[in-house]
Order: sequence, then C-alpha cells, then structure tokens
Amino acid sequence: MAAIGRTDMTIGKISKVSLLALAVASGGVTASWAETLKISTFVPPKHAFNVMLEAWGEELAEKSGGELTVEIFPSGQLGPPPRQFDLVKNGVADIAVVLHGASPGRFPVTELAGLPLTAPTAGNDSAHMSERLTELAPEYLADEHEGTRILMMAVTPPLKFHVKGFDPSDLANFEGKRIRYAGSVWQAVIESMGASPVPVPPAEAADAMGKGVVDGATFPFEATIPFDLAPVSDYTLLPGIASATFALVMGNQAYDRLSDEMKALVDETMGPARAASFGASWDAGEDHGREYMEEGGVEIVELSDESLVALRTQVSPVIEAAVAAVNDAGLPGTSFFESYTR
Repeated sequence: MAAIGRTDMTIGKISKVSLLALAVASGGVTASWAETLKISTFVPPKHAFNVMLEAWGEELAEKSGGELTVEIFPSGQLGPPPRQFDLVKNGVADIAVVLHGASPGRFPVTELAGLPLTAPTAGNDSAHMSERLTELAPEYLADEHEGTRILMMAVTPPLKFHVKGFDPSDLANFEGKRIRYAGSVWQAVIESMGASPVPVPPAEAADAMGKGVVDGATFPFEATIPFDLAPVSDYTLLPGIASATFALVMGNQAYDRLSDEMKALVDETMGPARAASFGASWDAGEDHGREYMEEGGVEIVELSDESLVALRTQVSPVIEAAVAAVNDAGLPGTSFFESYTR
C-alpha cells in the first residue's frame, strides 16, 4: 500500500509541475510565485470528486498563468473519512472533501438535507440538490463548518440499497438484516425498516458484503463502480431512499495566505454553479453505474406503489424527529428544512 500511495502522490506532483513548467515557458509566471493547494480526498483516484478537482486545478492554473495549482492526495492518503474536516481545519491539508455522515452528529443542520424521500421541489437529482444546498450554505451551514470556507456542497443522487441474499422489494425481508450505512439519518432509516445499521467505511463495503459482515450497503449507482459492488450484490432496490451530503472546504489559513487576485479566482470558480455542474456529472454517472451493476448480473427491483406508501409512513417519524432534534439544540432545523425543500 505504501508503494501505491507514493505512486499516486508522484503522479499528482508531476501534473502540478507540468502545468507550472508550461506557464513558465510561456512567460506567464516564474516558479517562485507559484502557490500549490494541497487537496485531500478519501475516494479512489477515478471517483467523480477527483475528476472534478483535477479539472478545477487545470482551470486555476490556466486562469492564473500557473500561479495557482493543486496537488490531490486521493484514497485517504492523508487520513480516513472522519478526519478530512480536521485535516483542513488544522492546516494539514488546504482543501478536503468532507462526508458529513462519516462524523454523525457533527454537522446536524447539513445532515437534514439527506433525510429520506426529501428534496427541493425543483427535483431530487444531484444537480438541483447540490446547487440548492450550496446556495443555503452561507446562511445556515457556515457555523458548523467553522474554521473553513465552504467552496461548494454536493448531494448524491438518492442512495439505493444494494444487497446480497434477499429480495429487497419486499420490505419485510429487511427484518434482521445488517446494512452498511454512514450518518445518523441512514442509521434511523435502516432501524425503522427493522434492519441493523453497521458502520463500514465506503472503501471497505464490498469486502464486508463479500465476507458476510453485512447483507447490504447504501450507495448511489455511480459509486458502485469505484467501490466495485457488482460482484458482491444480488439485487439493487429502486427508488433511491435518501442522499448523502458532502462539503468541499478550504481552511481559513490556506485561503488567507492567497493574494486578493487568487482569492477572487477561487471564489469565482466555485459556488452554486460549480455544485450544479458537478451534480450533473453525478447524475450522468447514475446511468453508467446502473449499466455496470446489470452487466455484473445484479437484478434491479422496484418497490410497488403500495410498498412506497408504506415506506413513507415508516420514515415520516425519522424526518420529524431529526428536524425536532436540531431545533431542540437551538439550531434552525425547521427554517433550513423548509428552505431546502421549497
């Protein structure tokens, strides 16, 4: 594993240095002026987040004449999912991808966006959800991301149950099953269905299913490819039930050390528009993920209208309790939830 990590880091440095060398050769900048942003992610190199961040890095390098570049450390090289926020807050990394569900209870307002069968009226696709959550971030989410600057928020397409050994279209079959989850919302959803939630890091989900540690896992279709779920899954259940939320955050220290021009460049290339664009790429990836699962022999099954009504009834107390708990903590649970779903 150490050798793989060194290889990944070397590739990142080569990309950074190549962009800088090109800028220097064209007379755009001298090497001594360059600023490199260290980005930490816990997802595999080919994951949509890393693809987007590579493209953003190229955009920054081009628009800054090589003065601002990025170096990406994927696959948790700098730390596991629960540590990503603190890596940035403490200055170990400049920017990181944060999965809120990996730190249950730490981001209570944000997690309301991942409640079951909940989305803005504009639609439950990732493009609309990610854009809306990013728009609301300055007013509602900045305090619980204190010490960092929220560059954008991202909301996955609704996560599906991918399971082994039982047909999930019959909700009664969830009774007693062990399901991999992330976050307090999914924990409550799984418990409401009579199953047992088991915390498993995303990268370990396929191994846990293969070894029988869990009977299923929750992911959007697009994530089944990098996490290789087809070989260990028998069924995928539609529709998706709830989404996972992410933040791309930049440490205040890292942002403050940039020149005013570079700060403006970061600001203008991030925000709601970038979130919507990234969400659209996630939505497009859903089709590819479904094809991957079907080609791998996974049967796609759907809840009947009657079962979907029953599920809405089951999860309604989960929604009410989650919003109430945030309100009881003195936070704007109802206000945020109504603004997000408007």
